[in-house]
Amino acid sequence: MLTSLQNPLVKQLRKLQRAKERVGQGVFLLEGTHLLQEAKATKQPLDVVCCTEDWQNRYPDLFAWVMGTAQRLEQVSPEVLKAIATTVEPDGVVATMPRLHTQAIEIHSLGLVLESIQDPGNLGTMIRTAAAAGTEGLLVGGSSVDLENPKVLRASAGQWFRLPMQVAPQLPELLQSYRDRGFQLVATLPTAQKSYWDVDFSQPTLVLMGNEGAGLSAELADLATLPVRIPLAPGVESLNVAIAAALVLYEAQRQRQALP
Repeated sequence: MLTSLQNPLVKQLRKLQRAKERVGQGVFLLEGTHLLQEAKATKQPLDVVCCTEDWQNRYPDLFAWVMGTAQRLEQVSPEVLKAIATTVEPDGVVATMPRLHTQAIEIHSLGLVLESIQDPGNLGTMIRTAAAAGTEGLLVGGSSVDLENPKVLRASAGQWFRLPMQVAPQLPELLQSYRDRGFQLVATLPTAQKSYWDVDFSQPTLVLMGNEGAGLSAELADLATLPVRIPLAPGVESLNVAIAAALVLYEAQRQRQALP
């Protein structure tokens, strides 16, 4: 059992709480039983798994899968586990797995595009919502919070593993390529004349959402083929970006389900 916070492996894993280290090491943290269950359900590879004796006794079936999957398995003390985890009260297991979203994905019908999202809770919620609404994939600008942030994974409620996602450092160029292929680029802008209810979502569509405070950059707003607004009662300035994304994506789902 690992009990020392000075153990080289423990030191290495604690560094993964920082985005720079996740990129440098090429792995990220999976914290908690629920995310590990989702990793098992979606057949994800595991690198290192650290768990307490109590956890392996409470989840014998999951522990058996971990033993057959992980490259390295270590039993650790509760104190060591708490030092590795970012949660205040970890439930007994922390794992690492390779970063997944460096490869391109292909969207054919409906996708969500996020630019400069800073709040990991918002990003995780939009991942969860996009998966629930049947969105094909997510394109995330490089200036957004990283997809492997532990809070993003927790806020996604496990849907992080099920939604195809791509980090796109050159987001304007990528969106231009989709536009050239006939996609409509729908952007929520407060100055738009049309409501999002007026959009024909039966067409190939990318929905663009911007930064929590500043919204979309001028460059991406100019790329949009269809600016729309979300109707708001007098005196209400804006909606949370995750709520706005949910409204638009579910309108797209509603229209698509009504098609023959």
